Amino acid sequence: MSFLTPPPLRQGDRVAVVAPSGPFDRPTFEKGLEVIARRYQPVFSERVFQTHRYLAGTDASRGAELQAALDDANVKAVFAARGGYGSMKLLPSLRLSSPKHLVGFSDFTSLHCAAQKQGWRSLHAPVLTQLGKQPPEVIERLFSLLEGQPVAPLTGSRTVNKGIGVGPLLGGNLSVFTRLIGTRWLPDLRGAVLLIEDVGEKPYRLDRMWMHLQLAGLFDGVKGIVFGEFTGCDENDSTSADVLDELALTLGIPCAAGFRIGHGEVNQPVMLGAPVRLDADAQTLSFP
Repeated sequence: MSFLTPPPLRQGDRVAVVAPSGPFDRPTFEKGLEVIARRYQPVFSERVFQTHRYLAGTDASRGAELQAALDDANVKAVFAARGGYGSMKLLPSLRLSSPKHLVGFSDFTSLHCAAQKQGWRSLHAPVLTQLGKQPPEVIERLFSLLEGQPVAPLTGSRTVNKGIGVGPLLGGNLSVFTRLIGTRWLPDLRGAVLLIEDVGEKPYRLDRMWMHLQLAGLFDGVKGIVFGEFTGCDENDSTSADVLDELALTLGIPCAAGFRIGHGEVNQPVMLGAPVRLDADAQTLSFP
């Protein structure tokens, strides 16, 4: 299982900003825009500021903006303005022809999955409305990944199952990922290291989504599991860590938790589809 790396960016390259999901707060968007403008030339249409109920414009409008960015040979990367909901509604009309960097997380997971299904790598990284709040090391790591430079290993906070797992990193937001089960956009997890994170999901809902993966046989052949952050997912009588650790222990797959990937104050960028080495004993995720 191998995935193509989109061509590396250079300083001054043209990058597109799109809003395939929900509407967003303009000041936080502009802070994130300032960050990527330090390095690249961001372009976007005023249509990204549209709203349609809980979406950043109609499906037709959002899909057209995304497709235009993907089709433009002068655009070297596509950044998501925000997550929320809506990107999976664009999948049926999506055309992925020439690999380029797709940058985002959360609801953007559906587009990551489509990229991996197509054989591309993509960047699980802050959206613009989150990027302006990130510490300098996250921004430097993002630029390094976009420009094809090596990055340091990431460290978690606890071992769930001991062992070492090696394979391409796949996954993303658990809620979105499980919604693609049974569709043609879910990549094959056999031989992969699975990354999952989420926000605002009660422990029983995390349990239910996990069981959906398990009953669908999607853990068969998975080489390791990386738990990112599960922000706002705890209740008084149970925590996300309690529930997920217990579930992971039953699989016996190498698993480590507490990586700062997801909806927390720090969202470390990682390249989905890239080979990784999970050392669950040492709680490290490295990128050979």
